[in-house]
Amino acid sequence: MKLNKLFTFGALATFAFALNSCDKTEVYPTTIPEPLAHFVGPKVQNVLVDVDPAPSYNVIVGTTDVQNADRTVTYNITSPSGAVAGTDYTIASGSPTGTVTIPAGGARANITVQPNAASYGLDDRDTLIIYLSTPAVNPARFLDTVYLVLRGPSSSTCDEGNPANISDLLGDYDNTIERIDGGSAYGPYTTTVTAAAVTGPTSARVAISNLYDTGWGNIQFDLDWSDPTALTAIVVAGDVPNSDAGDLSATYAGQVVAVRPHSNGAVGTYSYCSETFNLVFQLGVSGLGFFGNVFTEDLAR
Repeated sequence: MKLNKLFTFGALATFAFALNSCDKTEVYPTTIPEPLAHFVGPKVQNVLVDVDPAPSYNVIVGTTDVQNADRTVTYNITSPSGAVAGTDYTIASGSPTGTVTIPAGGARANITVQPNAASYGLDDRDTLIIYLSTPAVNPARFLDTVYLVLRGPSSSTCDEGNPANISDLLGDYDNTIERIDGGSAYGPYTTTVTAAAVTGPTSARVAISNLYDTGWGNIQFDLDWSDPTALTAIVVAGDVPNSDAGDLSATYAGQVVAVRPHSNGAVGTYSYCSETFNLVFQLGVSGLGFFGNVFTEDLAR
């Protein structure tokens, strides 16, 4: 059974701000932002394994600043499809947990993934979920997770920019993984795409039930493939059917959960061809406000 979590309603707090006069001759303290680690490049990255030996692939990690000493960034890897380190792929810097070094004077490092060509024949596919963690440089809330799809040659002609039948996304996703604020994973558990319908030349809307794994009803997401290299999945704001905010915090038991895109601007993504989703949203209590936490759900068959 999933345990209730107590979150802080930052959005409900009332703050008083005092505006003081500014002395142009006074030296005011400067706040230097905390350095943060993030991935560089698209959230979903695809590697075609069609030659033996397969070429290696670099997942790029960056930092928001440059310092004069080496720094370590920690990452973790899970695979909803069951890819096994040392069998299906190898990563010299470590898997399922590893570290890379941002060199002094630099702001980038590589997580080098070496696929095993023997594991990726016709239509074979694995997904690696690579996410940044602590210790060392703290992960940023933007692009702290990458979905690396390792795939063999395809017998189909699937095109992300021209989905043949959006209803292919319907059904159960038994490998759903949840994280809150990029923390430890909960799952896998099962969610279900209960509805999928085209809404425009390059858009569709899907409804997904049991997100958060407490029996909630459908939450809707708008899919957009106008740019096939940057597919988006954005939650539709509203109340969640058959929900109880007591699942989030006992303080709000009996009230309805509300959902919306996160106020930090984070956007989810999906893949029609691999039938996966990375969903990002903000939860709250209907009529009261929203928790500050970032909720992410990774769906795979």
